[in-house]
Amino acid sequence: MRWSSFLFVVASLHAVSVRAEVTGETVGECVPFARLMSGIQLYGNAWTWWAQADGRYARGTTPKTGAVLVFRPSGAMKLGHVAVVSQVIGPRVVMVTHSNWSRIGGTRGQVERDVTMTDVSPRGDWSRVRVWYHQNEALGGSSYPTYGFIYGAPLADGMKTALPSKRLSGPSPDIIGAVIDSIG
Repeated sequence: MRWSSFLFVVASLHAVSVRAEVTGETVGECVPFARLMSGIQLYGNAWTWWAQADGRYARGTTPKTGAVLVFRPSGAMKLGHVAVVSQVIGPRVVMVTHSNWSRIGGTRGQVERDVTMTDVSPRGDWSRVRVWYHQNEALGGSSYPTYGFIYGAPLADGMKTALPSKRLSGPSPDIIGAVIDSIG
């Protein structure tokens, strides 16, 4: 089954009451949270991470567990966004753990674990994504431009980068993750 067909089927299962785990932790902005979870030591606004990583960390367009996806500034998201990949489901579907995305109980800054994110770019290069939005209990209606993924440990003398060994995923994925878990 193609991923787009799979996602259509899963999106139609709104009646199932499984959601992304909202930890209740209010940690504020996405940047310090992503830095803590990934070990990537970059600072400043989220959108600046891509350029800052050049020469310091490996970057690319392939999702890997522990990598940080950097969103470009767009619309109301003027400072960009960063999210840590908690699980790769397929070439165009991942689960992420991030902070300060959905309004939960009217409040921003909360942590969401195992949130579905899909690649909707025409070339399949993760340059445009859709993200699960807690308030709608569905993939958001908007798509967002991204730069790509920053991977794990700093570059040193041509060494391959190491990804963190921390478990990033939580016990209660969103509805799409729950269906994937049930058939996988």
